[in-house]
Amino acid sequence: MKSLEATLRTLRDSGRKALVPYFMAGVTEDWTHHVAAAVHGGADAIEIGIPFSDPMMDGAVIQLAAERSLALGTTIDSLCAQLSAQDLGLPLIAMTYYNLFHHYGLLRAAGRLSASGISGAIVPDLTLEESDEWRSVCDQTDIATIFLVAPSTTPDRFARLAATTQGFCYASARMAVTGRASGDGDASRVVEAVRATSDIPTYVGIGISSPSQAARASRYADGVIVGSALVDLILGGATPDDTERFIAGFRTALDE
Repeated sequence: MKSLEATLRTLRDSGRKALVPYFMAGVTEDWTHHVAAAVHGGADAIEIGIPFSDPMMDGAVIQLAAERSLALGTTIDSLCAQLSAQDLGLPLIAMTYYNLFHHYGLLRAAGRLSASGISGAIVPDLTLEESDEWRSVCDQTDIATIFLVAPSTTPDRFARLAATTQGFCYASARMAVTGRASGDGDASRVVEAVRATSDIPTYVGIGISSPSQAARASRYADGVIVGSALVDLILGGATPDDTERFIAGFRTALDE
């Protein structure tokens, strides 16, 4: 079992619902201060977006953040160097697209992530059938490969993905790119489908933009991922103190 999964299973066993905020690396000069603020606000793990020019899963907000980050010169090496200088004390999870890792070199990329404190990777355009090589290098570096499931996933594929994902299973609440959304989508059905075949921690993402949505999702999921709403806040000029308050609001809702 990868170290990320062991940590998240222990968290679930304690009765705490996981709060995982998403940050776009390099979107501002002080982005790591926002990450530290989220830790103080009550986050349990941090998802780090690595900017890519042609994302397939990201909506307008995260696309804009990626464009700004790339314009500021963010690379795998630069963000890993910045993270290496931090002592956050929480699991870090990378999210990006396979082209970046393939171009960088798979073993080199996995090793660079691990050396910077990252212990998991979400690669949404990497299918289960094409993931053997990536998962093999991740096995050498203790990086958990995290797969997504969606409302359109078939029962057989639910079982295969749930059996293969490491760390946690990312349950998409709706068939959409990232972004704010009203309602809860199909999250409960997706989580139930995972749980029918696996006891791996399962977190809901895509459209979790308010504390009330997070609280409702936590009734059936083991945790929530908050992305676009937080990135939008930072793009709008929020300070790290604003980020801490934002995350603290979600923490309070999950703990009630």
